[in-house]
Parts: sequence; structure tokens; C-alpha cells
Amino acid sequence: MKDISPGLDILTTAVLIIDEERIIRHINPAAENLFGISAYHSLNRPLSTIIKERTDLVRALNTALREGISFTEHHIPIELGNETLTLNLSITPIEGEEGAVVLEFHSAGSSVKIARDEQAMAQAQTVQMLLKQLAHEIRNPLGGILGAAQLLEAELNGADLSEYTQVIIQETNRLQGLLDRWLTPAKRPEIRTVNVHEVLERVRNLLLAEFPSLEIQRDYDISVPEIQGDQEQLIQAVLNIARNAAQANNGEGTIKFATRISRQVTLSMKRWKLAARIDIIDYGPGIPEDMQGKIFFPLVSGRENGTGVGLTLAQSLVQRHEGVIHMVSEPGFTCFSIFIPVQGTAYPTSDS
Repeated sequence: MKDISPGLDILTTAVLIIDEERIIRHINPAAENLFGISAYHSLNRPLSTIIKERTDLVRALNTALREGISFTEHHIPIELGNETLTLNLSITPIEGEEGAVVLEFHSAGSSVKIARDEQAMAQAQTVQMLLKQLAHEIRNPLGGILGAAQLLEAELNGADLSEYTQVIIQETNRLQGLLDRWLTPAKRPEIRTVNVHEVLERVRNLLLAEFPSLEIQRDYDISVPEIQGDQEQLIQAVLNIARNAAQANNGEGTIKFATRISRQVTLSMKRWKLAARIDIIDYGPGIPEDMQGKIFFPLVSGRENGTGVGLTLAQSLVQRHEGVIHMVSEPGFTCFSIFIPVQGTAYPTSDS
């Protein structure tokens, strides 16, 4: 088969080349991004590895392969696991390559987007800044209350009222711990080379120690490159999300960790050629629709005893690595996707 891939790889539309057996012979970066799968996991494998071959798609492919005619199908539902995209599909036979066709997918009003909603991110950052200021203001009087309660307990010297001072001391310590958690992201990242799979394995071990009945599946793409970041902060971010998923399933059921390469993505208002994507998937009850737009806000929690701090901290830690967190959820399926850019792959800005 003649090599036409260099011309396809610069296209912004998703392109696949398949042979007469419907084996994938080439996938361009835009298609990797659209379908959420790397060349490593798709090349020389059946088309069904990526998408379910519906009747209308099979009919279109058969016609193109049999008659060698180019044509376009509109509004074809393409099923990708738990998601369905409506796309327009152009099928073009390759001249001189009998049985090989190019599939080009175009958006028909619904597409996979990695670009961050900048307004929502700015709003979250404002809330976090106000929260830190509030935490600093609360800390000083809280320390005074704790000191006074400890002095009062010493004066009571075992009297019956000491049980009340213990309540004051315990609750004050709890509030101070909460404030410490709010202020944790203020620590600057200690940047070094990080393997995302080592991060996930650390989190996996911690979760299994905490929830022995939990099953954690792994779907790793070993071609994901190393990133630059603070390993401990990234572990904390992933752990916060994964722990929420475990708690949503009452410490049982299944969680899935997956990694992929994302290409041509916009993160924190900057365009990158490559980013590492980490998916934390659970199959629990899902996040109520009325909460999905505010789950990263502090003090918002779907659990009765939740503090609403974990996801806020996770988002802040990821943002410190120029990354973003995206979420999709419905009953029976929730996926948090962390995108961290691969340093050195940023596109030049317009004023550089």
C-alpha cells in the first residue's frame, strides 16, 4: 500500500485507512483524538476495535469496496463504548490500491471536544481564591478558640464539664484540618519526570488497602509519554477522584483506570500537540444532573457526610500542571478524565 499518511496526519478531520478485510492500516492524530484510541491500540486491528459496525455503515463500506465509488453518508450514529456520536462520513477508494478506502469523519453537530470551558475554569479559580482568603481569616480566631478550650480544660481539672471542652477541642481540630486541606494546593509543584502509570499504580494500591472488596481494572496505553510534574500532587489528585468513585459504590464494585494519548488539544487556553489522558471510570449510580455543573465547587458534595473538598483540590492540583479535568456521568457510568500536557509540545503563541 502506497504511503499517503504524511498528508493525512496534518488534517484536522479524523481519517482512517482500511483494507478490504476492514483492517485498520492507518489512523491520523485527529482520529486518535476523536475516537479516544491510539495508533498502538488500533493499527492492524479490525475497524470494530474502534466503532461498532452498524448496518448503514456496513452497507456504505460494502458499496465503496465493491464498486470503487466515492460517496458521503450523512448523520451516521457512531457508537464508541458508552457514547454515540452523530457524524458525516466520506468514503474514498485509494487509486491503485484495490480494496483500500479512506474514511473521513466530519462533525454533524456532536463531537468529542477537549477544549476547556474557559469561563467555567475562571469561575472555579475565583471561588478557590475566595475560599483560601476565607480560610486564612477563619484560622486565627479558630486557633484562639482552641487555646482557650485547652486552658479551660486544664482549669476544670477533671470536672464533669470537661466533656464539653473536649467537644470544643475535637471540633476545632476538625475544622483546622479542613482548612489545611483547603490551603494544601498553595504548595508549589516539585517538577520532575513522571510516569502516569506509576501514579495510577500508587493510587491503586492505596485504594485496595482502604477498600479490600473493590475491583480495579487497568487499561493502560504503554505508548503514553512521560510528563513533567509533581508526582505526589498528581497522586493526590487522582486519589481524590478515585476515592470518590469507590465511596459512590460503597467500597465495592468495579473502577477502571485507563490511559491514552490525546493529540491537538487545548488546555488552559494553550494549544498542545500531545497530552496524557487519565480516565477514572466507575459504574455506580452516577452524579445527579443538577449537580454536574458545580461538583468542582468547594463544599458541594453528593454524599451525606462529604466535605465537598476532594474534587476542588484535585482540580486545583491539575490546573497547577496546566491541565484540566473533564467529567461525563449518567446512571451506571461516570468518567473523570484528567488531561496533562506533554511539555515541549506546545504550539507557538500568536505573539511569539
